[in-house]
Amino acid sequence: MGMIEANGARFGYDEAGEGPAVVLLHAGLADRRMWDHQFTALAESHRVIRYDRRGHGESDDPEGTVSHHRDLLAVMDALGVEEAALVGSSMGGAYSLDAALAAPSRVRRIALVGAGLSGHEWPADMAAGMQAALQAAVPLDRLEQYRAHTAERVDEADVAAAAEANARYFVVGPHRTPDVLDEQTWLAAKEMCAVVYHRMWNGPKWTEDVPDTRHRLAGITAPALVLIGLADASGLLALADLFTTTIPGARRLDLPDTGHLPPMERPAETTEALLEFLA
Repeated sequence: MGMIEANGARFGYDEAGEGPAVVLLHAGLADRRMWDHQFTALAESHRVIRYDRRGHGESDDPEGTVSHHRDLLAVMDALGVEEAALVGSSMGGAYSLDAALAAPSRVRRIALVGAGLSGHEWPADMAAGMQAALQAAVPLDRLEQYRAHTAERVDEADVAAAAEANARYFVVGPHRTPDVLDEQTWLAAKEMCAVVYHRMWNGPKWTEDVPDTRHRLAGITAPALVLIGLADASGLLALADLFTTTIPGARRLDLPDTGHLPPMERPAETTEALLEFLA
């Protein structure tokens, strides 16, 4: 465990192993701990790096205007990594694609795990489902105050409720119940997500510089693996279809009865797939 400065911020990160570099990018509702199984296993044959994005885990809060894929490239620079394979979960996958388009010579391979896409608008039914889940957990007036950073104080009970609602919708999946997960995975997912909401609602306001990657996927030159849990939300399943058909030569792996975080819910299967792809 360590801290490194890059692009004007301090990032918490871990590094282990020797060989070709692999960078693990966590989901928006988690932090770098979601990669525990993969980090250990991949380090037997690769130089593995995982770090917390701004506002997550041990990294600084975001301030002003933030570009996550530029942060990624800056972290690689700070660690002396000229070229790496990128493994991105959820929005970590989106930022992997953004980096591959911005600096194609620096990205050897890309594994997209339930990945998002910069510039993409979620389908109406998914957006409504997400909003309904949050509003059922936190009254709308307080939710709006937290998002606008106008609340006098943030109620930690609301943080916990929002985190559980988010974990139910994504980590579990909109059509399953939490008992499908082992207790350790469920508790870890809720705890990481609670940290995200606590920091997001208590930290400074900020904006994100979001590139529009929607119509540029055919320009991805790195070999790609699309890994998706079939119990994930409909919008993410649709994105997996888009990546598979649009990124040249992309390979696809579906994990039945699996939600949004296969690295935690199906760690052995996910690690095996990544080892085969990276080899």
